[in-house]
Amino acid sequence: MTQIQQAWLGVVSADHSRRAVEGGFIQLNHGKRYGVARLRKGDGFAIYSPTEQYGEKRPLRAFTALGIVADEAPYQAEPMSMGRRGTVEPWRRRIEFLPVRRADVHALDLHLTREANWGYQLRRGLVPLAPEDFEVLRSVMSKT
Repeated sequence: MTQIQQAWLGVVSADHSRRAVEGGFIQLNHGKRYGVARLRKGDGFAIYSPTEQYGEKRPLRAFTALGIVADEAPYQAEPMSMGRRGTVEPWRRRIEFLPVRRADVHALDLHLTREANWGYQLRRGLVPLAPEDFEVLRSVMSKT
């Protein structure tokens, strides 16, 4: 396995994470371009799911998907309904997702979680992730 140079953490519910894995893409912040435009081909990408279902209050707090950015630039997907937000043409990135199992955030020792109030930064929907943390996740979550 190739060591990655840059990694990112996207925050989406587990149900949306499953859709991303099935479709081989990531879409962040309700389809806005700015987040996915930061990603570069070859970057590591992890998904953290605070809940099982979008809008649910009961916490999950697990890493639910892991992959590598597979394209050179964001692309705009077909229009889709975002409920009360109306119809949007979301910006996405292709991700080559790895076969992984969920990992509980509390069971891991990561640079990400060592600071007090570490979860506050996740409200942005996309945050840089230390490459070392990505490698810990790849090791712990790998099914192979």
